[in-house]
Amino acid sequence: MALSVETESHIYRALRTASGAAAHLVALGFTIFVAVLARPGSSLFSWHPTLMSLAFSFLMTEALLVFSPESSLLRSLSRKGRARCHWVLQLLALLCALLGLGLVILHKEQLGKAHLATWHGRAGLIAVLWAGLQCSGGVGLLYPKLLPRWPLAKLKLYHATSGLVGYLLGSASLLLAMCSLWFTATVTGGVWYLAVLCPVITSLVIMSQVSNAYLYRKRIQ
Repeated sequence: MALSVETESHIYRALRTASGAAAHLVALGFTIFVAVLARPGSSLFSWHPTLMSLAFSFLMTEALLVFSPESSLLRSLSRKGRARCHWVLQLLALLCALLGLGLVILHKEQLGKAHLATWHGRAGLIAVLWAGLQCSGGVGLLYPKLLPRWPLAKLKLYHATSGLVGYLLGSASLLLAMCSLWFTATVTGGVWYLAVLCPVITSLVIMSQVSNAYLYRKRIQ
């Protein structure tokens, strides 16, 4: 028997709420796990995985979920207030990513190692640059008068699509990092597979949240 539109809507919202809660917990848990593993302050390199996981796993996940009507931790704020919180979280993520990138460059310089010699390094650099462009594009949404010829609805769609691509790039960089010698020398067996699942889970949730924010609404109208 086919489900009614109301029942389907309730199931849809329940699934979004559950998946959003899972993304919050996984993003936070993964960031704490990496920080414990890296022991920030124990070496110059230790700040790199800590800051990058904070940027791409926790802060960016929270920045995107802030708009979710079911999963946002700031549902009591107005749309404008949540937009400003989103921008602040994204800016913090960018600052953490830039600092993490700068410190690993300095670390490699001290050891005389080549830069961008791995897929992880290349993906990480692209992700950081993309995050910088994404934050710049967000200024146009905060102050739409700067782009009077662009319809606001299209700007939001382009920004959301670009943001999703940037988030996936960051997640790909995290996945590649877990194949590095530093990570695999410490994390093995089932724990490694659980760690790999973390950015996969958050990516799937964010993809669903972002795409359904535009597609599902039109389908049920």
